[in-house]
Amino acid sequence: QVQLVESGGGLVQAGGSLRLSCAASGRTFSTYDMAWFRQAPGKEREFVAAIRWSGGGTYYADSVRGRFTISRDNAKNTVALQMNSLKPEDTAVYYCNAGGERSGSYYSMDYWGKGTLVTVSS
Repeated sequence: QVQLVESGGGLVQAGGSLRLSCAASGRTFSTYDMAWFRQAPGKEREFVAAIRWSGGGTYYADSVRGRFTISRDNAKNTVALQMNSLKPEDTAVYYCNAGGERSGSYYSMDYWGKGTLVTVSS
């Protein structure tokens, strides 16, 4: 079991940066792969980035690769998403998720935070 709480969202102008953080409770945090998803108004939730339990592998959606960086600190039970060169289309509620790896791909388990809103103005 793991509980997740996101923070760091806000309003930023296009081209700006934000850093999201996800704090996890539970002693098993370091055994989970972790990911960020986002959901824009009227759209389905989509994958943004994932990081292996060891921090040894990271994966990104094509739409954010090169602009976003996912990282984790297992000693502090946190995972972060550094977002640079933000675009209006990045506007969404961002969710932290705990999951695993199967056949080389991330799969989400039913551990979600409540989300944090990121708004990028043009």
